[in-house]
Amino acid sequence: MFRFLALMTGLLASTAALASDPAAKTLDLTASWVGYAAIVIFSLAYFLVILEEKIHLRKSKPVLLAAGIIWILIALAYNSHGLTHVAEQSIRHDFLEYTELFFFLLVAMTYINAMIERGVFDELRNWLVARGYSYRSLFWITGGLAFIISPVADNLTTALIMCAVILAVGREKPQFIALGCINIVVGANAGGAFSPFGDITTLMVWQKGMLQFWTFFKLFLPSLVNFVVPALLMHLALPAGKPGAGESAGGRVIKHGGMTIVGLFFLTIVTAVSFHNFLHLPPVFGMMLGLAYLKFYGFYLRRKTHSTATVSSMDMPPGSGHAPSFDVFDNIAKAEWDTLFFFYGVIMAVGGLGFIGYLSMASAYIYGELGATTANVLVGLMSSVVDNIPVMFAVLTMNPEMPELQWLLVTLTAGVGGSLLSIGSAAGVALMGQARGHYTFFGHLKWTPAIALGYFASIYVHFLING
Repeated sequence: MFRFLALMTGLLASTAALASDPAAKTLDLTASWVGYAAIVIFSLAYFLVILEEKIHLRKSKPVLLAAGIIWILIALAYNSHGLTHVAEQSIRHDFLEYTELFFFLLVAMTYINAMIERGVFDELRNWLVARGYSYRSLFWITGGLAFIISPVADNLTTALIMCAVILAVGREKPQFIALGCINIVVGANAGGAFSPFGDITTLMVWQKGMLQFWTFFKLFLPSLVNFVVPALLMHLALPAGKPGAGESAGGRVIKHGGMTIVGLFFLTIVTAVSFHNFLHLPPVFGMMLGLAYLKFYGFYLRRKTHSTATVSSMDMPPGSGHAPSFDVFDNIAKAEWDTLFFFYGVIMAVGGLGFIGYLSMASAYIYGELGATTANVLVGLMSSVVDNIPVMFAVLTMNPEMPELQWLLVTLTAGVGGSLLSIGSAAGVALMGQARGHYTFFGHLKWTPAIALGYFASIYVHFLING
């Protein structure tokens, strides 16, 4: 083992590309085997991520492994040149960025899970199913709600909720389910693009300080155009008539405290914004304060449930049990841990590639040679194939000099570009599993030209009203 490490260190030291002045504190590893190995490792890891649905390997596993190996190679290269603390400083910087994102998302996911546990979204679904709307009305209602809810809740949860409505009422019309799912994916991604809370990419841009909170809302009209244009074209292919009565949507109602938790979630968002705008503190600290709101209210619910159960147990037959009480830690445990660890692997791996020097090279070509507008449009197209998280993190790491107009553009394109393909966003991938057999890759691909028309129309509207 020691001979192997010594051999690797010797190879690193002998690489011509590493012959850099130690006083410069950085090494150019882009032309070395270390850099090439890092590119190959990251590419293989992301190839496994794309095949997640086929091979059933959770997407966090390959990127976690890739991030660790990439930074091992970087550390060995720097240690061989006596720069023992340079890599450490860089990895700490990337880890701090991830930590802020992690706790922000963890609080948001906890609130969403608490609302699910209280039956808030079930109540919404039951209400929609019971109204007796036509297929065309449900198409616009579910897509519109996806557009409206995703700026506050994450677009993945929003898409799953609206898809449940589509599946409940569209059993007799597979074509309606397919079009409804496409519309939901487009609506959820478009709605998340104009809010700092709507998508991971917008959250990253806001926390990085590239755009102020209220600046994101300049993208409302472009995002609306991105949703409406393909929806109008798909509307022409919708079946006429109403769904059958089917089974009753009643039965389960919202539990006690559900709407209060919704209010606390909005209060938490206000707190996070206030921390950023008025106290000039990172918004994640406001979110953690908001978690305290939920914890104290959860304590109240537990006490109330316990006292109610004690009284009612006198009239209940032995062995009937009590309704489970509210537990905040149960909702924390139900967070999307695979997604959170996936973000860690992506941020650390892309950060490693940036530290090697590849992102500087890419920035010099893409933003220097092609120009900001072309580059930002290509970012959106790229996010339809590669997840928008690493794409946006790469742009933020490049940190090209761009005016507010261009930062808004890349925020828009990275957010809505994933709608072009079903595999381009978390919402699309999730709905392919939820509506298996109805919503497919090729079914979505059939409407990609209509979605692309909305994509370029939204860019045009952005320049029209913000340029």
